[in-house]
Amino acid sequence: MRILRVALVQMNATVGALRQNGDTIIAGVERARRAGADVVAFPELALTGYPPEDLVLKPEFVADNLRELDRLAAAVGDITAIVGFVDSDGSDIYNAAAVIQQGKVVGRHWKVKLPNYAVFDEQRYFRAGSDWSVYVVRGVKIGVTICEDIWYAVGPATFEALAGAEIIVAINASPYSHGRHQQRTNMVATRALDELAYFCYPNMVGGQDELIFEGASIICDHEGKVIAQGSFFEEDFLVANLDADAVFSARLHDVRHRQANIRPELLHAQGKVVTTPLAAPAPRRLPPLETPLKPNPQPAEEIYGALVLSTRDYVRKNGFRQVVIALSGGIDSTLTAAIAVDAVGAENVIGVSMPSRYSSEGSRTDAQQLAENLGIRFLTIPIEDAFRAYLDMLGEVFQGREPDITEENLQARVRGNILMALTNKLGGIVLTTGNKSEMAVGYSTLYGDLAGGFAVLKDVFKTTVWALARYRNAAAGWEIIPQSVIDKPPSAELRPDQLDQDSLPPYDVLDRILELYVEDDRSATDIVAMGFDPETVTRVIALVEHSEYKRRQAPPGPRITARAFGKDRRLPITNCYLDLPDVEEKSTLSAVAEEAEDEAKRRAGTAVS
Repeated sequence: MRILRVALVQMNATVGALRQNGDTIIAGVERARRAGADVVAFPELALTGYPPEDLVLKPEFVADNLRELDRLAAAVGDITAIVGFVDSDGSDIYNAAAVIQQGKVVGRHWKVKLPNYAVFDEQRYFRAGSDWSVYVVRGVKIGVTICEDIWYAVGPATFEALAGAEIIVAINASPYSHGRHQQRTNMVATRALDELAYFCYPNMVGGQDELIFEGASIICDHEGKVIAQGSFFEEDFLVANLDADAVFSARLHDVRHRQANIRPELLHAQGKVVTTPLAAPAPRRLPPLETPLKPNPQPAEEIYGALVLSTRDYVRKNGFRQVVIALSGGIDSTLTAAIAVDAVGAENVIGVSMPSRYSSEGSRTDAQQLAENLGIRFLTIPIEDAFRAYLDMLGEVFQGREPDITEENLQARVRGNILMALTNKLGGIVLTTGNKSEMAVGYSTLYGDLAGGFAVLKDVFKTTVWALARYRNAAAGWEIIPQSVIDKPPSAELRPDQLDQDSLPPYDVLDRILELYVEDDRSATDIVAMGFDPETVTRVIALVEHSEYKRRQAPPGPRITARAFGKDRRLPITNCYLDLPDVEEKSTLSAVAEEAEDEAKRRAGTAVS
């Protein structure tokens, strides 16, 4: 029987850490060798980390990555290793997979399909390849592809399968968004059925700036069944025995490949197939193998795990020792603190309560109770003296003017200054606590609650924040997040008796409008047709569009949806287009839009402050 044992190494690479990544790859090769694997595959650009972005425009970086490839290749013996790296032909560079055996790079596959949408900019950096790569190991033909190569119904994997490949190894660094794993699994299963081949899909795991890679590597058989799946949000190692004779038998009974094979022009329509026989290790008898099939997490568990992984990697990979969080007693700061503890440990989290004259007693006690529940260091630094000093300094200039958003922003900026002072003196990074709903409509203060290094909830709608808080309590088995925090109406507590709903629609309404407008790009007319109030839709859209300059100055945060603020959604700051619903009350809606624009400006002081 032609059975090939294949290992997938689901590794957490760090961008730019060439030697560290190389050492991880060498360790993975050795582990696969001990497991009796014939082939071991690593993620896309495993050597450089993904995405390396403009690092690849530095010739020395490309040269260093090639030198590191030579070093790790020398450590590969009889086993065949497939490793992602940046290749160069002397005139351009490529997103590439190296096929390594017996201490040498014996083959290279250059990525053919370069994505240039959403968070991807690969056409900015790489030239596309044009050839299909097939290798022979122990009499089994293996096709090699890279990520986007298999997202097309007819692509490199198609031609490799037509050339006889029975196993397709598709190395990947496929970014996470909620629900993406199931879509990806369905795609791989479809390709496996279409090509009548095993598909091995090693995926990157870890956080890189805003991007998250969940891992969850899979192997699908030729019937489209997932026979192995790695863990979510942690490094893993999969080994499976793949029966190439089963593929051969299935193809004998399927007319599609036979009909395609009589038309060789299909095979060479866009490139050529390079088939390379590799050195055959000595024959051996493979014992039975228990192949892991890790379960999919539930939705809240999945999102929470993604946020924890992203926060941990951002803090650790950037060399910070601890994190500082403003604890207001509200749901956002509470959830951020819980995520931080799970990410970096309670001993590395400092919670800071900064009460003002408007802070309720309940908020103060809730913040302290949370700190005790989490076991973190808790500081109380009242801001009243600093706030009064600001008011005294500005009293003459402000004379004759009623208190407004200015005084609210002053409090937020005093708090921001305190947090930054703490990180300067104690070390660490400030984790900001604003959520996607607030980011969308500009319900935040520049240089105040936006002051910090990483925005944990930047892509999490407010309604999801509550769901994650309930999940965290359920996972803990006790009320680690006080129920009073979950139940209380949201408030910034910057003026007497203030509630978020004084300024915003109810969050269940707001979030649904934002989901339709921001994530789905539905028009205002479409949203109103779904039953939403035209004035509410107009006001929300106006706030979104006139807060772009503020979002540009916000810290990075984990991307958990398919349309996060940042690389996913790129709109001009200077933008005079506004989408209004196509209804009879156009003049009224224009007035509503102007009022919302004025409100957005007041929140920041001026339009561009």
